Amino acid sequence: MTLATKSLSNRIAVVFDFDDTLVPDTVDSLLNSCGIDALQFRAQRIQPLIDSGWDKILARFYALIEESQRQDNKITQEYITKFGQQLVPFDGVPEMFDHLQQRARELNPKVEVEFYLITCGMVEIARHNCIAPNFKAMWGCEFHYGKDGGIEFLKKIVTHTEKTPYLFQLAKGIEHHKDDAQTFVYRDVPQEELHVPLTQVIYVGDGASDIPCFSLLNQEQGVAIGVYKDRTPQDWGRELSITQSQRVVNLAPADYSENSELMQSLTLAVESICKQISLHQLSVGE
Repeated sequence: MTLATKSLSNRIAVVFDFDDTLVPDTVDSLLNSCGIDALQFRAQRIQPLIDSGWDKILARFYALIEESQRQDNKITQEYITKFGQQLVPFDGVPEMFDHLQQRARELNPKVEVEFYLITCGMVEIARHNCIAPNFKAMWGCEFHYGKDGGIEFLKKIVTHTEKTPYLFQLAKGIEHHKDDAQTFVYRDVPQEELHVPLTQVIYVGDGASDIPCFSLLNQEQGVAIGVYKDRTPQDWGRELSITQSQRVVNLAPADYSENSELMQSLTLAVESICKQISLHQLSVGE
């Protein structure tokens, strides 16, 4: 007898933004490491570009490259590597990965929790951070380096709306090293062959760059969680002009310590999906 049950996989994907979600803003921190006042730099160097029509992400990196070159190409690949190694994540982040995996195993030994990172920031910094080994894949902006080693141009950019194709990519199980998520993400994949259905994806982000992902997961009945730092929840929603379709299931401070509101939210989200998977396994006799 064939049961008309929906298809689920035995995987849960937890997807994170990077800047101001897992670590402090990397551009501000990188500028500070170069002896530059980040707030002043944003106001005097980045904002005028945005006001003249530049894309926000391109404006930020153009100004950063220009400043590095002004300082005799100070920001090199080696500099970024060391900076990434020294960058300290928010409280509880290093322990969070094992906690969520362990909780999933307690509820259902067959369930695997995978972690992904999608950032409009410098993914090269994330790749050298202490938390990098926890991620199955990382996507974000990358630099091209000149002959002297300094940052010279962007060779890869991820804008706000370009985050969502990577959600489709991880859902379909397309290996990230074989393509850039732009060419193959819209291929039809039968529901039963999905690596992780979007209903089993949890996305965590802090700002405007995450709104397209919030919207997609609301549409697909996944889980969207918002985090904030140095703001109130009211400021967060007002600044981002969140609409009904972009709402998050919870908004919590960027604190991943064991008993924090954010850690409770993540744990409950994992538990909820684990129980859905267990129900499905029961219905198909696994």
